[in-house]
Amino acid sequence: MILKLALPAGSLKESTFALMKKAGYTISSSSRSYYPRIDDPEIQVMLVRAQEIPRYVESGVLDVGLTGADWTAENRASVQTVAELTYAKQGLGSVRWVLAVPESSPVKSVKDLKGKRIATELVNVVKTYLLRHKVKAEVEFSWGATEAKPPQLADAIVELTETGSSLRANNLRIVDTVMTSTTLLIANRSAWKDDAKRQKIEALCMLLQGALLAEVKVGLKMNVLKTDLKKVLSLLPAMKKPTIAQLTDDAWLDVETIVDEKTVRDLIPKLKRAGAQGIIEYPLNKVVP
Repeated sequence: MILKLALPAGSLKESTFALMKKAGYTISSSSRSYYPRIDDPEIQVMLVRAQEIPRYVESGVLDVGLTGADWTAENRASVQTVAELTYAKQGLGSVRWVLAVPESSPVKSVKDLKGKRIATELVNVVKTYLLRHKVKAEVEFSWGATEAKPPQLADAIVELTETGSSLRANNLRIVDTVMTSTTLLIANRSAWKDDAKRQKIEALCMLLQGALLAEVKVGLKMNVLKTDLKKVLSLLPAMKKPTIAQLTDDAWLDVETIVDEKTVRDLIPKLKRAGAQGIIEYPLNKVVP
């Protein structure tokens, strides 16, 4: 059994390779190769533009792929959504497709775009958005440099953004969010019904989700006197009950747990005041609940 896996070429490539590495898969490729090597004999990898992955997965040319919810919707692809994976080019989280106009434009809402021209790569999604708002406007496909088109070539654009910095640099103002998108792990429906392939896909999914969860968690170890244990445990927002082990000194315990990384800065001083000693914070590679 060989699972044909599509990974996104372009802006998501580096973050996807890093995530796969953390999930336990080492991928290597030359700059010109679209067929990277992977250290799993049951997986064959191909680099494909994220925009095209949904239709290749739908057709069965590829069994499974990592692509955006935006491109899955744009292709109107009939695929099995295995999982939502919240990472993007610049880190964890989602991206937005926004309706934007020049700062000097009188447009205040989508309703003001009746009869106007909108440039975007996400043509089908934008047409659905306009239909939902009962606005008739011309939607044309943009081959790139979309931010540069208003006002001469378009009255408005719908463009992808993570931070909005590129829009601001081009003196564009966001009017509305058309769609919020995250990365999806999608599978061909026939492959999903194949027991061997489905088992492989589910294992891949579990490891990817575990790697992502580890990005926002850390481990904590500490020594605690038995007399202070109740105070220390009351401070720990653990995923499960902490692991507690007896040390060679009968008066002391070893306490280990996993917490949100964003809480650690405030948590460690509180633990110290509650009596914890020898506190160690360590990074995690995967967290599988």
